[in-house]
Amino acid sequence: MRPLVKICGITRVQDAMMAAALGADFIGLNLFPRSPRSLTLGKAREIADAARGQVRTVGVFVNTPTRELMAILDTIGLDFAQLHGDEWPDEVATLGKRAIKVFRSLPVTPVQIAQHPHVWGFLVDTPSAKLFGGTGITWDWRGLRDVRSPKPMVIAGGISPENVRRALTESAADGVDVNSGVESSPGVKDPRRLKMLFEELKRGRT
Repeated sequence: MRPLVKICGITRVQDAMMAAALGADFIGLNLFPRSPRSLTLGKAREIADAARGQVRTVGVFVNTPTRELMAILDTIGLDFAQLHGDEWPDEVATLGKRAIKVFRSLPVTPVQIAQHPHVWGFLVDTPSAKLFGGTGITWDWRGLRDVRSPKPMVIAGGISPENVRRALTESAADGVDVNSGVESSPGVKDPRRLKMLFEELKRGRT
């Protein structure tokens, strides 16, 4: 079974369409103002409208108040909210299966997973106490290998065509979230590298 693939940091309609055509399961639209790939609500809506029905759309949020976040989801028409901040379990639970909870530290424990029984799944990013993802830095994927989760577990952080198969093998994750590893500049996806990524995934895990 092919791993799940999310192409994050989409800032252009043409990149969303290319990712969908190549077989991405999700695209990520960054709505964190401090990100170099942050979108206005209008631009995010334009991309989401173009992608609707072809690929699932994920809004990336950091500590956005729940009521505001839900309004944005509905305004743009997003399928999921990826929560990169320090959201409390009850805040995450409000979103139910529209939530993807991010962990930014290792180890990921059974207690952490049990706190979020209603989410769609989890994403594990480069451990950092100060940054909210988007570092482009890899981490020791083997630290996730023995983690058991009833929901999909996706990994992010410095994943590229060159290391995607190793990342999946070492982590035993269900999927990958790829951003800067397939870019020519922040927010601009490189068609050649995107194609390389999906070609590597066709070859299976190492």
